[in-house]
Order: sequence, then C-alpha cells, then structure tokens
Amino acid sequence: MSRIEVDFGLCESNGVCMGVIPEVFDLDDQDYLHVLTEEITPANEHQVREAVRQCPRQAIAIVD
Repeated sequence: MSRIEVDFGLCESNGVCMGVIPEVFDLDDQDYLHVLTEEITPANEHQVREAVRQCPRQAIAIVD
C-alpha cells in the first residue's frame, strides 16, 4: 500500500499541500506540518498527487 512521506528537513511549512487537501495535511499554530493520515486511498489519491506536484520544496513523496 502506498503512503505519504514528508522530508521535514526540506519542508518550509508554506501550506500549499494543506490548501490542496486539508484532510491530509495540517499546519499547527507554530507552522509545523502534520500529516493527518499517511494512507493513500482511491478517494484522496488525485489530491495527494497534486499536493506532491505543487510542493515548492518537493518535500512530499508517495512511497510504496
């Protein structure tokens, strides 16, 4: 099963991913990114792939 992986060394917490799919990505009050669910489902796969594509730092990946 594929899952979401974030390289927090690259992540700048700019929130683009949260704008694409807030059900999966969330920024807290300290601008720290949280992955709410690592699981990729048929329902969220398109939006997760879009978040990966739009990440300015390419910090998000889909791994098997």
